[in-house]
Amino acid sequence: MSILRGIIRIARFRADGLAQFGDTIQAMSSSLAPLVAFPLVGALLEIGQGNWVIAVSDLLASLVALLAPLVISETLARFWGVRAAWMRYAVASNWAQWAMPMALLAALFVMGRVGVAVTPAVIGAGAIGVVLYGVALHWFLARAALGLSRLRAVLMVLACDVTTVLLVLGPRLLALHLGAPGG
Repeated sequence: MSILRGIIRIARFRADGLAQFGDTIQAMSSSLAPLVAFPLVGALLEIGQGNWVIAVSDLLASLVALLAPLVISETLARFWGVRAAWMRYAVASNWAQWAMPMALLAALFVMGRVGVAVTPAVIGAGAIGVVLYGVALHWFLARAALGLSRLRAVLMVLACDVTTVLLVLGPRLLALHLGAPGG
């Protein structure tokens, strides 16, 4: 198995990339480790600057963003009778998250090479494109790894993504609305 090969194959919407990912607890732990490490380092850097509240809230938001889709997708997989295939789906989904920043960097590189000025508007458009690509990739993985129908794959993507956005941004928006400190 080659994680990098699997990421590249999945990033190109190739279902055979799923074979590069394990379906064990160890494979899940390995896929989560780098996704947890980056927010943890960011939190430690914030703590080093004395920003404890920001560090803790950002770390918790990152963990919610990481774990909520796993919990929701596992619940739906169990409900739809495809729980046996869920672990490989979850591992592949975790690793596939690396395809999005790679896609953004590749797009920015190509734009720079062909002479497109990399302005904040171009970066914003690229970010929106990457989000849409991520949604399409999530839908593809639900179809390919879990064998879900198109409709169920859409429902899974909506359930995971909308709920995660609400869980992560909801408290922050509420804090802003209420004028709470740190919001």
